[in-house]
Amino acid sequence: MAANTIDEVSTDDLRRAGGGGLTIEEAQHIHQIIKQAISKAKAAAGGGQLWAREVWREVVSRRVLKPNHPHALHQLVYYSVYAHWDASVHGPPLYCFPSLHDSKLTNIGRIMETHGPKLLGTSYKDPIASFNLFRDFTVQHPEVYWSIILKEIAVAFRESPKCILDTTDKSRPGGTWLPGSVLNIAECCLLPSSHPRKEDDSCVIVWRDEGDDDSDVNRMTLKQLREQVTLVANALERTFRKGDAIAIDMPMTVNAVIIYLAIVLAGFVVVSIADSFAAKEIAARLRVSKAKAIFTQDFILRGGRKFPLYSRVVEASPHKAIVLPAVGNDVGIRLREQDISWKDFLGHDNQHPRANHFTPTYLPIDSTINILFSSGTTGEPKAIPWTQLSPIRCSAEGLVHMNAGVGDVYCWPTNLGWVMGPVLLFSCFLTGATLALYHGSPLGRGFGKFVQDAGVTLLGTVPSLVKTWKNTKCMEGLDWTKIKSFASTGEASNVDDDLWLSSKSYYKPVLECCGGTELASAYIIASTLQPQAFGAFSTAAMATGFVILDEHGVPYPDDKACVGEVGLFPLYLGATDRLLNADHDHVYFEGMPTFKGMRLRRHGDILKRTVGGYLIVQGRADDTMNLGGIKTSSVEIERICDRADESILETAAVSVAPPDGGPELLVIFVVLKKGFDQQPGKLKTVFSKAIQTNLNPLFKVNSVKIIPEFPRTASNKLLRRVLRDQIQHELSVRSRM
Repeated sequence: MAANTIDEVSTDDLRRAGGGGLTIEEAQHIHQIIKQAISKAKAAAGGGQLWAREVWREVVSRRVLKPNHPHALHQLVYYSVYAHWDASVHGPPLYCFPSLHDSKLTNIGRIMETHGPKLLGTSYKDPIASFNLFRDFTVQHPEVYWSIILKEIAVAFRESPKCILDTTDKSRPGGTWLPGSVLNIAECCLLPSSHPRKEDDSCVIVWRDEGDDDSDVNRMTLKQLREQVTLVANALERTFRKGDAIAIDMPMTVNAVIIYLAIVLAGFVVVSIADSFAAKEIAARLRVSKAKAIFTQDFILRGGRKFPLYSRVVEASPHKAIVLPAVGNDVGIRLREQDISWKDFLGHDNQHPRANHFTPTYLPIDSTINILFSSGTTGEPKAIPWTQLSPIRCSAEGLVHMNAGVGDVYCWPTNLGWVMGPVLLFSCFLTGATLALYHGSPLGRGFGKFVQDAGVTLLGTVPSLVKTWKNTKCMEGLDWTKIKSFASTGEASNVDDDLWLSSKSYYKPVLECCGGTELASAYIIASTLQPQAFGAFSTAAMATGFVILDEHGVPYPDDKACVGEVGLFPLYLGATDRLLNADHDHVYFEGMPTFKGMRLRRHGDILKRTVGGYLIVQGRADDTMNLGGIKTSSVEIERICDRADESILETAAVSVAPPDGGPELLVIFVVLKKGFDQQPGKLKTVFSKAIQTNLNPLFKVNSVKIIPEFPRTASNKLLRRVLRDQIQHELSVRSRM
């Protein structure tokens, strides 16, 4: 990070940072514009530090820094502009500033311009000035907000709701949403609609296979998608009973999306399982969900390598597997007697005279369509049922926060086993955006070229992915300037990585999202109508209320900078009201304080609210950790590590965020049995192998600490927080050296 301010940066400094890619003339031009920006900003802002924000605003608006400039040049200018910025006084440094003209062209801006004057009266000014006022209105009057949203997304009821929200049943703190309504949400994804505009020849999916990077992008129309889903729905109805739970454990390919929609269309329940899970984790999810069958692939192709998937499913389950080939038309592995290939599964209906016709199963709005999983702190994953309300929630977020709609191409490397898979699917098909899928690894240039060639306008990421792109320089020379905004979720973002990402499209916003599977959405997020700060959330989601609680459970004032546990308002369309294998009330409500007569809903995050109202997640209130975007628990990690070596007496697993931001680091504390001696490096290797084999191959142990004994309470409860604080202190000291 630069030590000097931007007015001390010379033309030579710019040339050095630009490497061989910047001529003297270009450096002089950049330097001249920066000097003009400084003079203009200081005159407008007067004394103090606020001029720095105006300098950066001018640099961005003049497009001084190009996407093809070396990252070192972007770093030099950004960090020099904000070199002496005091975030404790002015809030986090901002890098992206919406214009009033552009704000009125967004979905939420258009909605506000249409409804704001009527709902807010003379208080309404424009989408930017009135954003917080309108958002507060949606919290206070959710029934008004959702009645507007239901006219904006492709939701068609078979039987209309009696009302938007019924709060008469006091045993349901989250209320009853759209009572009496009946529909099939998959049918809503597949039918043409006038608003948003979806027609049979509209392109709804674009995709490319890894290795075909120079081939044309594949395209599928709405009519073609509907025909494919209908084909699978007919085969499902012939094979299973209505209401059966059917798992999907495969990469998020076009066929996986077709299978997902077909299961829901035909009145069955999707069981979502991530394709990275070990056999034990697959088995646990099949057992809890009582799945009757599973769709999977013979192999997974990633980065030019072939990884077994079907064999893991076989180890996990005796149930019927429908097996798709990773390549070609035939599976490349011998199947069990009870299993069937994808080709044979569809074969009957390919010859059927009514193969292109299917009558959807219409169900009440609160019927379960999808069982997803989120790890708790007990070692068993929580089984979270999504109802038909959940797609309405997540697609509304796509509409108003991501600004997804007709003409957009929306890409987010994910999997149907994680919440972002279904969120992405519904956010596209219910808003009219085109879903973009890359059949392969998102880590390399092939994915980036697909983003370029498919004309992606909305690109979702996880921070560890961005770090890989930046460090390997694999995206150099590609054109990502069609991207209107980026999105990031799953783990804490690193400021410098997001600086790199945003610069690839002339500093478009990186919209941070943080929520949960049980919410079907993000509760804190960013908006294209607000200035953005790297690694921070700019707002609560629309119609989402929360408070930040102090250590006594008392809410801080909404305008106060503070740190504490979040308490969500319970009236939350799309949030769960039950779990399949846990006491929902105990998990989310028991022990939470009341606020204005409402029992607050527990989410478990520790939030920091900055000066200026931006939000930063500080970790979990419990011992759940977030490793590479995947939530797991200390108990799960410790259960495996305790058995990994005979020298182990007990282990304690904690995760900590690096001082400069980025993904959490997994640290294992160890107490050895008497008479044993071990080296931390050897145990790190042993633990990593055990965790990757028995829990998740994506998890990595950062370090191992051997200590004489663990800190405990008087009742012998392990104090992981003390261990976590110890590591954070060590990392902090190291970062200052």
